[in-house]
Amino acid sequence: MEFDRLTAGLLLRRDDAPELTAEDEDALQDAHLAHLAELHEAGVLLAAGPLQDRNASLRGLLIFSVDADEARSLLERDPAVRAGRFDVVVLPWLVPAGAMAFTPARFPRSMADVAGP
Repeated sequence: MEFDRLTAGLLLRRDDAPELTAEDEDALQDAHLAHLAELHEAGVLLAAGPLQDRNASLRGLLIFSVDADEARSLLERDPAVRAGRFDVVVLPWLVPAGAMAFTPARFPRSMADVAGP
């Protein structure tokens, strides 16, 4: 049987995350979203999004088309990870070939994009 090799990434909220002003938190979130949009545009990030339970430590799920080492490197460059907001978990993932298909989409580059017009 053939398998597609993907990488799952998890973003976990750190217990020791720095306190930020609302303005700094908004700017960091915009930088985080822009980073993810750039990875998607480069073709290495297939899907990503927040998890709905805002009280849980598990905050985001990402699917990469690259190996685990490269995915970890890309995630460690995320401004929110660099600022100490998130820890990163990276998991190699085998999926039966063709079981999943990803179509390029427009990823939001800021919270203003998320909110829309």
